[in-house]
Amino acid sequence: MLEDIEKLLILQDRDRKIIRTRQELGSLDPQRRALQSKLSQAQSGLDAAKLKAKQIETERKKLELEVESKKQQIEKYALQQFQTKKNEEYRALAHEIEMCREAISKLEDQQLELMEQGDQAQKDIGAATARITESKKQIESQIAEIGVREKNLANQAATLEADRDKLAGAVESSALARYERLLKHKGENVVVGIDHGVCGGCHMKLPVQILVSCQARQELVACPNCGRILYYTREMDLVAAE
Repeated sequence: MLEDIEKLLILQDRDRKIIRTRQELGSLDPQRRALQSKLSQAQSGLDAAKLKAKQIETERKKLELEVESKKQQIEKYALQQFQTKKNEEYRALAHEIEMCREAISKLEDQQLELMEQGDQAQKDIGAATARITESKKQIESQIAEIGVREKNLANQAATLEADRDKLAGAVESSALARYERLLKHKGENVVVGIDHGVCGGCHMKLPVQILVSCQARQELVACPNCGRILYYTREMDLVAAE
């Protein structure tokens, strides 16, 4: 195999590892944000349960004040009844007292309903608190693992890139420049083998002259269809002859 091809294949392998490492590294921050969002949603659920409980308690206290106000009105009307000597006024006050008692009965029914809602709200708070406590432990553990993985991948990427610089420095300059251009436009699949007479990159059938040039191993040969650098080995010869 042509020496430049061998060096480029090694460089390409290193570039593939760098690309995959960088891709994995790039995927970690979205994973971290997703976990933080999940924790935030759990906290929002707990906050909503607490707010609902607070609103119920506020409404219940409001009803208590209304009941107390109605009771005070009853006392006031009862006193006025005691003081009046007119039957018409007495009946009118009795009617007002009865209206207040009916209002109190309705308010007390609403209080009971709110008390039940309050009990359920407290249960919801307890359940939400338990969920967020468990979720927080799991999520914080996962985020910590991501941090460790992120650090390891960053170190790995730095090592690979330093090694890549050494490998690139060993490649002939024109061959390297050609490889770099293809890497930018074609991605990680730049130096490709020939399989059954077709390019391993674009999978188009290659002219016989291209195959002959590859077999000669005297120069870098490009696919006339996609421009990728081609190489040919004895193993490929055997496969192509089958």
